[in-house]
Order: sequence, then C-alpha cells, then structure tokens
Amino acid sequence: MKNFIVAIDQGTTSTRSILFDLNGKPIFTCKKEFKQYFPKNGWVEHNPNEIWKTTINVLTKVINKSKKLKGKILTIGITNQRETIILWDKKTGKCVYNAIVWQDRRTHDLCKKLKKKGYEKIIRSRTGLILDPYFSGTKIKWILDNVSIAKKLLKKKRLLFGTIDTYLVWKLTSGKIHATDSTNASRTMIFNIKKNVWDKKLLNLLKIPESILPYIKNSADNFGETSKSITNESYSINGIIGDQQAAAIGQGCFKTGSTKITFGTGAFVIMNTGNKILKSKNKLLSTICYRIDNKTTFALEGSIFIAGAGIQWLRDKLKIIKHANVTEKISLNLKNNNNVYFVPAFTGLGAPYWRSDARGTLTGLTRDTGRDEIIRATLESVAYQTFDLLKSMKKNGINPKFMKVDGGMVQNNWFLQFLSNITRLVIIRPKDSETTALGAALIAGYGKGIYKSLPNFSKKLKISKKFSPKMAHKQRLKLLNGWIQAIRKTLI
Repeated sequence: MKNFIVAIDQGTTSTRSILFDLNGKPIFTCKKEFKQYFPKNGWVEHNPNEIWKTTINVLTKVINKSKKLKGKILTIGITNQRETIILWDKKTGKCVYNAIVWQDRRTHDLCKKLKKKGYEKIIRSRTGLILDPYFSGTKIKWILDNVSIAKKLLKKKRLLFGTIDTYLVWKLTSGKIHATDSTNASRTMIFNIKKNVWDKKLLNLLKIPESILPYIKNSADNFGETSKSITNESYSINGIIGDQQAAAIGQGCFKTGSTKITFGTGAFVIMNTGNKILKSKNKLLSTICYRIDNKTTFALEGSIFIAGAGIQWLRDKLKIIKHANVTEKISLNLKNNNNVYFVPAFTGLGAPYWRSDARGTLTGLTRDTGRDEIIRATLESVAYQTFDLLKSMKKNGINPKFMKVDGGMVQNNWFLQFLSNITRLVIIRPKDSETTALGAALIAGYGKGIYKSLPNFSKKLKISKKFSPKMAHKQRLKLLNGWIQAIRKTLI
C-alpha cells in the first residue's frame, strides 16, 4: 500500500489540497478559488463559509484520489494566509462577521493613535512587528468594538478567535481543538516571540480577553483528528504553519542566512536567523520561522502586499488579459518600459515604507501608452519592490548572493530574468513550485514521526532553472531611478 501526506494550502484567493508521497512528490492537486469582498476603500474581506466549503471540496477530492490509488493518508498538514482573522460562536460555529483579510486597512486610524501614544516601541520589542493594520491584533479589536453579536457572545463566554488555521482545525475536529502554532501566533501583534506566550500587556492595551484565544503549539505537533462526520475516516493533523514560513521549509531554508521569496498574492522575503531574534534598523519584521521540539527558529521578513494580486487585477478588474501566462509574451515583445511605472499600493505599501494610507499610482503615461506597457509595469513593480526589501536587508549587514523563489509568478521566465537584473542576484527556481504546500506536508510528516530530520530532506530538492543578471549597469540605474520617482509621487 502507498503512503501519502495531505497538505491543505488555504491562501488569499484560493484553497488548494495536495497529495504528496513520502518523498515530497506531488501526486494530485485540487484547487478552488473564492470571492474577494471590498465593502469600503481599504477594506478586504472573505466569507468564512466560502473558505470552509472550498477547503472541504478540495480535501474530499484529494482523499478520494488517494483511495483510487489504493493508498493510505498518514497525516494532514495545514498552511494558511496569515494575519487574516475570524471570530465565531463556539456553541453554533457561526461566524460573527466576515474574515478580515491581512490586506485590510480599516484600523489605520487606530494604529495612528497608538503610535502617537508611544506604543510602537513596546509592540516592536515584544512581537518583532511594526504597529500596522496588516497584523491581526487591531482587527480583533475592531470586531469586538463594532460587532454587537461579538459583544453578546463574549459576555456569554461563547466567543472564539482564530487565524484561518485555527478556524479550519476547529471545524475539521468538530470543535474539539482550538489551537494554533507559533508562526501564526507571531503574526497577531499580541504574541510575545521571546517567551512564546500571548502577551498580557498587549492584550490589555487592545482590550482583547485571553479567553477567546487559541492554545499555542509547536508547528509540528498533535492538532487532533478530523471528524468522521466530515472526512468519513479520521485523519491526524500533525502540522500547522503560516504560508510564508511553510515556503521557507519547502525551500529547505534550515541554515542561518538561507533566504527565500514567495510571489503569491503578495510577495514575502524570509531569511532564517537561527536561534537569534535579529532586529531590523529598516522596518523589516522579526518573526518566528518555525518551532519544532519546543525550540524556536527565528526569521527576518519583508512583506510586499501586492504581487500576483496585481496580475489578478489586470485580469478581473481592468480585463486587459484573460490569463496570467500572457504577461510573459507581452513583456518580451516590448523593447523597454517606455518610462511607465506602476506602484500597486491598492491596500497601502508594506516594507520598507509601511504606509497604510498610500494608494496605487501609474506614472509616465502618454498618448502612446497602451495595455502592454501597463501589463509590463505591473510585473516590473514586483521586482522593484523586491529590490527595496533587499536594500533594507543590506543596511542590516545582510547581503545574499542568491535567492530561492516560489509561487505562481515564478513560471514567468521574463519576470525572473528582470528580477535578477534589478536585484543583481542569482535567482533559483525549484523544479516543484508547490513549496508552500510541501512545507506543510513536511512539518506534518515530522510531527507524525515519518521524518526524523527535515534538513536532511532538503537535500532532495531539485532546481528547475537559475537566472543570472544580464542588464547593463547604466540601464539598471536608470530604471531604478524611475521607480524611486514613482514611489515619491505615491507617498506625497
């Protein structure tokens, strides 16, 4: 009988489930997109029921596939969009409000007030995070302050909070397990990464009761079993890890200094800093990379809010492309960018700017500008934002010579070559781009006892292609200067 591990990858725009063999090879993948809601300027929401339905849909299909292959599922691992929050009634399971997504900026004014009162320093020292609407803490407070049913349930001691991983585990176990892992907890802005506990001082600051929070476990741990009423058979859940940290695991970033960037809805650079919390001087984040065997490995992270979401915007809102894969051919056909720059600050700018009030800007438009220039500018903007992150890392004394990449955008060869040209780094694309799901599978496999050493597993990872810098120095500086000017116009 064949043995498998299942990964649930609950992302910002879709939910996927992947069946892996024990060598980390993806055998079968099922994906389902769900709707994005934008009720007000800067607000981004998901329907929790849609997230749950897509999760069950893809998971059921993967389970059925394993049976057709006459295999056995040994464990399930979950990876998820981080910072997105859900609050629900622990008696009925009904959510009190839509999921407030990590991109949401509705708590901008609250964060501004907290900064004026001088709370940013204490938040940074305890959580490693910037005081920003991006993180979960002020989102939780917003629901507690503005949703009447949440207030009523809190008084009745029936209210529960969770990031997406917590919500899915609670649903999959029919309400038996209310837990999260340290990587997801570290993104809430109410978690002390030094002590690995919910921080009482920060909870008091935001008036968030500890009673609604999940229990914190290792990334590789026992998260209970799925209910037979949901999956017909019970399957153990032995791993939970935030999506960007999962990608770091999937890319084999176990050594101190190893770095990856994932180009998904957003783009996220993570560098393993070992057992030390590296404090950035340039507004990068100190966070948890993973926690295994009660030992924490830390990371330095830079966050870009809009990467693949920009391509989705071209497709779904502007309707100037039908499929993302056409962007490569269009970009190749243009000799240059014709001085057109796009700063995709739809929901503000992340690192190193951290301007939640910024909004998108197109510059350099002329009568000759067409859809092709806008499409190429959207791709280029991701490379420029990556350069900004790496520049911040260099100021911290960090100067990587290569970068491992993954995510949907890395299938675009033109984009990766441009990225290499702008960053002056060797860009390494893995043979299997499903590194986020692979990371979740590996963590679950370790939690189940299938793997004895994750670093040893990374030796099996294969490279698809490497991209080396080819652009002339003068041309690169000209392009970067144009980007700097576009950023300045955006931040006015």
